[in-house]
Amino acid sequence: MDLGPLSICEEMTILHGGFLLAEQLFRPKALAELTKSDWEHVGRPIVEALREISSATACSQPFTWKKKALIIIWAKVLQPYPITPSDMETRWQEDVFFSVGNMIPTINHTVLFELLKSLEASGLFIQLLMALPTTVCRAELERFLEHMTIDTSSKDVAFFLDVWWEMMKHKGNQPDPLLSQFRTMAHKYLSSSDDFSHPPKRFKSDPDVCPTMPLLAMLLTGLKQIQDRILCPGMKCCALANLADMLTVFALMEDPQEVSATMYLDKLATVISVWNSDTQNPYHQQALAEKVKEAERDISLTSLARLPSETIFVGFEFLRSLLQEWGEELQALLSSSQGTSYDSFRLCDSLTSFSQNLKLYLDTTSLAKEERQVVSELAECVGNFLRKTNRVVRSKGGEQDITASIAMAIIEQKMDRHMEMCYIFASERKWAFSDEWLSCLLNNRALFREPGLVLKLLETVMEVSTIDRAVSEPQIKQVVDLILECYTHLSLPDKNKVLSGVLLSWGRKGLSEKLLAHLEGFQEDLNTTFNQLTQSASEQGLAKAVASVARLVILHPEITVKKVCSMAVVNLGTHKFLAQILTAFPALRFTEEQGPDRSTTFVVSCLKETVWTKLSTPREEKQFLELLNCLVSPTKPQGIPVAALLEPDEVLKEFVLPFLMLEVKEVDLSLRIFVQTLEGSTNLEEYWLQSCSPFPLIFSLCQLLDGFSKYWHLPKEKRCLPLDGKDLAIRILELLCKVVSANADTFSLDTWVKSLSWLHRKLEQLDWTVGLRLKSFFEGHFKCEVPATLFEICKLSEDEWTSQAHPGYGPGTGLLAWMECSSISSSISEQMLALLVVDVGNPEEVRLFSKGFLVALVQVMPWCSPQEWQCLHQLTRRLLEKQLLHVPYSLEYIQFVPLLNLKPFAQELQLSVLLLRAFQFLCSQSCRNWLPMEGWSHVVRLLCNSLTNLLDSARLIQSVGPWAQGQEQDLTQETLFFYTQVFCHVLHIMAMVHQEVCEPLYVLALEILTCYETLSKTNPSVSSLLQKVNEQRFLKSIAENISPEEWRQTLLQKISNF
Repeated sequence: MDLGPLSICEEMTILHGGFLLAEQLFRPKALAELTKSDWEHVGRPIVEALREISSATACSQPFTWKKKALIIIWAKVLQPYPITPSDMETRWQEDVFFSVGNMIPTINHTVLFELLKSLEASGLFIQLLMALPTTVCRAELERFLEHMTIDTSSKDVAFFLDVWWEMMKHKGNQPDPLLSQFRTMAHKYLSSSDDFSHPPKRFKSDPDVCPTMPLLAMLLTGLKQIQDRILCPGMKCCALANLADMLTVFALMEDPQEVSATMYLDKLATVISVWNSDTQNPYHQQALAEKVKEAERDISLTSLARLPSETIFVGFEFLRSLLQEWGEELQALLSSSQGTSYDSFRLCDSLTSFSQNLKLYLDTTSLAKEERQVVSELAECVGNFLRKTNRVVRSKGGEQDITASIAMAIIEQKMDRHMEMCYIFASERKWAFSDEWLSCLLNNRALFREPGLVLKLLETVMEVSTIDRAVSEPQIKQVVDLILECYTHLSLPDKNKVLSGVLLSWGRKGLSEKLLAHLEGFQEDLNTTFNQLTQSASEQGLAKAVASVARLVILHPEITVKKVCSMAVVNLGTHKFLAQILTAFPALRFTEEQGPDRSTTFVVSCLKETVWTKLSTPREEKQFLELLNCLVSPTKPQGIPVAALLEPDEVLKEFVLPFLMLEVKEVDLSLRIFVQTLEGSTNLEEYWLQSCSPFPLIFSLCQLLDGFSKYWHLPKEKRCLPLDGKDLAIRILELLCKVVSANADTFSLDTWVKSLSWLHRKLEQLDWTVGLRLKSFFEGHFKCEVPATLFEICKLSEDEWTSQAHPGYGPGTGLLAWMECSSISSSISEQMLALLVVDVGNPEEVRLFSKGFLVALVQVMPWCSPQEWQCLHQLTRRLLEKQLLHVPYSLEYIQFVPLLNLKPFAQELQLSVLLLRAFQFLCSQSCRNWLPMEGWSHVVRLLCNSLTNLLDSARLIQSVGPWAQGQEQDLTQETLFFYTQVFCHVLHIMAMVHQEVCEPLYVLALEILTCYETLSKTNPSVSSLLQKVNEQRFLKSIAENISPEEWRQTLLQKISNF
């Protein structure tokens, strides 16, 4: 353990010299016999030696050496005497004080106490006293009090009062190796001496009592003993103030609350102002930092325990008697025009605080009658004293400047509560931009790396720079740079706290709102930063990217976030990386208080103003979709906390609900956002759809689907969503109904039933097929409403189905209604097929049904989405399987009757012919002008989808069909025949429809020829070669009729290559 230089050195030599001179002056007597009256003559050399040791010229640490010297002297006093030879040997080895103590002659307590008094070292006395073991400590204080009561002088009184005051201010010794060694030494002396075997007679030892309490009780007794020797008014003020403070802190305040930082600073300023005006005060000439340190101790009295009740009431009675005895004299002093001394100030301040706490004590404490009388009389006595005193306890005068200096001194020295002073420093507008303020901020900027302090500084700078035109731009820029430096050093969560405060205070423009002139080069920094980000977008560089954006986003949140949104959409593959950067700032989830829509969050506003409605390519739309997904469900990179910036309900309200109309160009993208949001949020615990009003939301989708029932009657500009988008809308509706049904228990039963009834009533306004899509949703509550004519061809249960008169569904439209039902879903299609009433045994009924089926198919096909058409395609297959549908196969595209087994391809051939017949119907004179050009394009695409399915089916039959299993002859010739038939049907249809819509058919024709060529090469026999030549000639004759010339030549060339 490093105890410092406790060996023989220059300082010890000086101290040794002082004691030698004192010994010479006191001869023939020994210093161990010195009395109080001898000190003035004998003690001077010792005092001067210690002052020399403590002088700045003698030592770089004067206070430390004074403490060491006093410890050595006190250790010498405590040494057991006389020393035996065996003790001598042991102490040389174990006692760190022994060698230096031997340089001092044997002395008594009188030397110690008089030396302490001469040095005015009351603080050191208490520090060393409290370091001693409890028994030794009490014994030493007892000796000190006995010493004070002998021939008590005014200096004795002053020192006693200082010691008492220091005792109350003592907060426990900080870890100090020297004090620890001093305590250890005292323990050893205690065990080897009878002097400390019994506690002093005046108190009983109680191990459970805080060590300070008995000492304070002893000091109270000491005050009574020297009361008659307190003659000076200043000392009387001090004695009363000490007593009042002791009773306030150690008796009345059960749970003392720490005063606010502002009041704390105010108290410090008041105390130091009094010291500055009191020329007799020992701190009058001290530097400000030293004054603040001592003033902090004066105003921060605390206690961990209470005085015994007996001591408290002794103190109450003694205080009252002193006020009665000294009251008039002190009132005259306090009411005089003389300047304020610190003693008189303390008296007023302490009695005021005591009076307030005494009243609270009287109101809240259960007291015996005699005790209550004592307290009441004391309260009246103190109150009368204060009322007769004209002194204002806290007169601040010109303290504002000193308050600033005190706060800055506390910050500079990092004293108690210095962080609270930082908040006052950052908030006080009047101090800002002074030279001292700038210097303090510059030198202590590391202390201001807290989100609250950064915000306070920003608020102050923003306000002062706006109001005070005297502040120069270089000063503002310097301070802003310092604050931003502090902000840069914050953790990411703390940066978010600052950003949140900036947004709340100054909105989307951030600091640029008022500091734009001082933010030179912001736009250049913005462009440079984001150019670097897009070039090195990787998770490894994410932390650095977040740090770069953090500085930009606080300066101008709006421009920064809009830049991120724009780049995330435009720059391929950067959306995820840029979304991770944004989601690292949850503070951006901020709702603006101003603007047209106060419910819209800041990020949504930036997205809508920057990219929404401005997406020009499918790729941009895709990146926008993925960006939204990342903002709703952010991926969590390692080491960087992220949070969702968008909620699912918010996405629906902002980017979906307003756009669910066919005439809105964003409807397609909105539907994709809708389904992404629904599917991506199914695992969320909270039923978030409730906030979106789910039943009106379902109705909005139904209205959109209703628009498709009159799709081709609408002007082109009102058909912004293609019929392909109908499938997506249907899928969303099914998913939405499923989610709402699954969360039906979140509604009360009454609300659920009323909501269903409301939706059912609203659907009466729409096409009947829309309501049928909610069949499962309404199950158990409402029947399915269909045209009455459907009952003519179906065995519908009246428990589940009900007929309604629908315009346009007169006699003979039952099959049309049946087909519309069948296109809704595969499950309803199966149900319609099962309920269909057709007598297979009656050929005439089957023939009429088949004709009606073709007519209904032509009527329904143009309004079908791809998925609906697929349902009808499968339904047609099922009808063919059940032989309910008759499709005669003509020989119009057969050059010779083939001797082939076409039974495996019967359905495929019939379906191909059926589609040909449907298009012949559509292209007839009566129907030719029925559809706009976009309608023709749509039905052609549906046709191509069906024919492509037929080609896939034929390939499957040829390769794995049951006729190919175990047969000597495969189905190659039959498959080739099928290809030629479909090819002819396609070219036939191409010849009928508008050339503008033929390209998909042309591509399909080329695909059929490729299939034919590939398969024909697998059969190189002579007979097949002859057949191939004949079929080439036949196919060329068909292709000759195709236009334009370019397509015709390509087809002919393709056929020639067989």
